[in-house]
Amino acid sequence: MPKPWATLGVDLHLEPSGPGLRRGLTAALREAVRTGRLAPGTRLPSSRALAADLGVARNTVADAYADLVAEGWLTARQGSGTSVATGLPAPPPGLWGSPPPGPSRSSPASREWGSGASGSRGSSASVSRERPVSGARERPVSGAWGTPAPGSVGSPASGARGTPASGEWENPALGSPAFGSRGTPASGSVGSGASGSRGHSASGPWASPSARSSAGPAPGGRPPGGQPPGGRPPSRPAYDLVPGSPDLSAFPRTAWLKAARRALAVAPYDALGYGDPRGRVELRTALAGYLARARGVRTHPDGIVICSGFAHGLMLLGQVLRERGLTTLAVESYGLDAHWQLLERAGLRTMPLGLDELGTRTDEVGAEERAVLLTPAHQFPMGGALHPDRRAAVVDWARRGDGLIVEDDYDGEFRYDRRPVGALQGLDPDHVVYLGTASKSLAPGLRLGWLVVPPSLAAEVVAAKGGVDWSCGVLDQLTLAEFITSGAYDRHVRSARLHYRRRRDTLVAALARRAPHIHATGIAAGLHVVLRLPPGTEPAALRAAAWQGLAVHGLHRYRHPEATVERPDALVVGYGTPPDHAWSAALDALCAALPE
Repeated sequence: MPKPWATLGVDLHLEPSGPGLRRGLTAALREAVRTGRLAPGTRLPSSRALAADLGVARNTVADAYADLVAEGWLTARQGSGTSVATGLPAPPPGLWGSPPPGPSRSSPASREWGSGASGSRGSSASVSRERPVSGARERPVSGAWGTPAPGSVGSPASGARGTPASGEWENPALGSPAFGSRGTPASGSVGSGASGSRGHSASGPWASPSARSSAGPAPGGRPPGGQPPGGRPPSRPAYDLVPGSPDLSAFPRTAWLKAARRALAVAPYDALGYGDPRGRVELRTALAGYLARARGVRTHPDGIVICSGFAHGLMLLGQVLRERGLTTLAVESYGLDAHWQLLERAGLRTMPLGLDELGTRTDEVGAEERAVLLTPAHQFPMGGALHPDRRAAVVDWARRGDGLIVEDDYDGEFRYDRRPVGALQGLDPDHVVYLGTASKSLAPGLRLGWLVVPPSLAAEVVAAKGGVDWSCGVLDQLTLAEFITSGAYDRHVRSARLHYRRRRDTLVAALARRAPHIHATGIAAGLHVVLRLPPGTEPAALRAAAWQGLAVHGLHRYRHPEATVERPDALVVGYGTPPDHAWSAALDALCAALPE
């Protein structure tokens, strides 16, 4: 049974560095307080909880806390835990939650895009010496940055479908092969269709009639997956293993209702009117503090724009970039076609980058390409984290050529066997747009997401969204703000993390017993796993899954049509969606569908 402390406290992103673990942790905590990333009065996790998160001894954390209490940075009181001291000097202007001096972010930017680096990269940008970055590949020249067209950018058309995409490298320790040979696109999946979320079909997760008719018995009369001959696959899936959705039965209804009541009771009257297109200031303020503390994002409330999920945010960015004269945007070789289509509808061609055992080949982003879409913390669907060399390389590229990095952090809260990877935005806020969403941590039906935009893009993104906030419900924004500031969000995320880790462990154990020849990768974080199959067996595995009543996707479905990397056979299995009572039966059906 999980220890109760594992679900308490707040998430805290730290990357200790230095000659000793205790000294490194103490320095990381001190810097977080000094720069304002940890605001005065913030209650820190217990020493036991933080030690578990960081994978260090509890005494190491306790000693670091004691050192900082003695220095005056923290306060400790019996029964109240450890908190950031109040009355500390204000952080330097422009860091974390404090807006820098200068014009308001709601007014047009007073300088050109990307003028100036953001300072030092910090400990998370330390460059690994494992492997050098190789040379870049030549590309067609894309449109250079232009100046925005006179007047505001038009508001996006409503109703476009699509949701967060992601991308990262497969950890060599988990058995990922290197990619290299050219392949052609394939759409093999059970449940393919117009995508409305990360991996899910807009019209439901089941296959089309033509796909079902092709899933008939194998030669010789024996249908795939061991099902009885002569039958047909079920008309509807019994189990949904399509990645992209959390366990909706675990939504914290009681805590959310309490937060909604509290938020509505104290909301000002003008909150119910036509709002600021950036979103409610209460939510932007809560997010600025949370993202700084938990994900290492450097921003302030005026730098955040609330949107209706990742797809809406990507639509806004696509409009702005096209208005600036951009014609090409680099993307990862594997991701969501719905996102590529959103960008293409905005007039941007997507160019896939290479992929190898270190992740996306960010060194292939040429000088003529001015923007790149990445998922550096947890790639979808491959499931790894972008190597530090590659993170440093893409930030250097953006600084040298005034480029823009679009960072999709779709499930950064869920990590199990490794320390959390900080947001790329923290390395250079002037050249990274950070997109986050509540779709995985809470529920996609909330339709709440956020963009953290550089100062030079803020006015154009707000103009693209429209003169009033027509897309995001005020009550949900106020409720989420209260949910975050009260600590309920942190408690829910920690509880969900334990829940999904147990799911992941059960899946891995079942594979070890019943299909030891199938290798699971991308298991250190997120809500899905990639099951590597023998070459040429992905189509048969999808047919067998249909016979077993499973909605599941093949890896080929997520491959960019112009990608030149190798095409491994695999299933992308989402373990977040099924409710607890159906999880055991879903595992049985999955193991029965796997090739022998």
